[in-house]
Amino acid sequence: MLVEFKQKSQVTIPVDFVKMLDLKAGDKLDVEVKEGKLVITPVIIIPKSQAWYYSPEWQTMEHEVDRQIKEEKIHTVDSKEQLFENLGLNEK
Repeated sequence: MLVEFKQKSQVTIPVDFVKMLDLKAGDKLDVEVKEGKLVITPVIIIPKSQAWYYSPEWQTMEHEVDRQIKEEKIHTVDSKEQLFENLGLNEK
């Protein structure tokens, strides 16, 4: 699809693409040149204080927990008494 490069270096993204990518006013777009092509990628900015969650190490642990949940290896309890009972411990 052809679009026109306008004054002030502006380009209008066709509405079909906007809908397909669910873009909204104010969304951030990463713009880069790859192999002579302009590539525009929608991005979400993560606050630096939350970046640890997206580290490869943390994501590996998250995937492991998801696997354990799927295999029903993780259980929940409603009380500490139930927890102690499930662990084979007697509360004193």
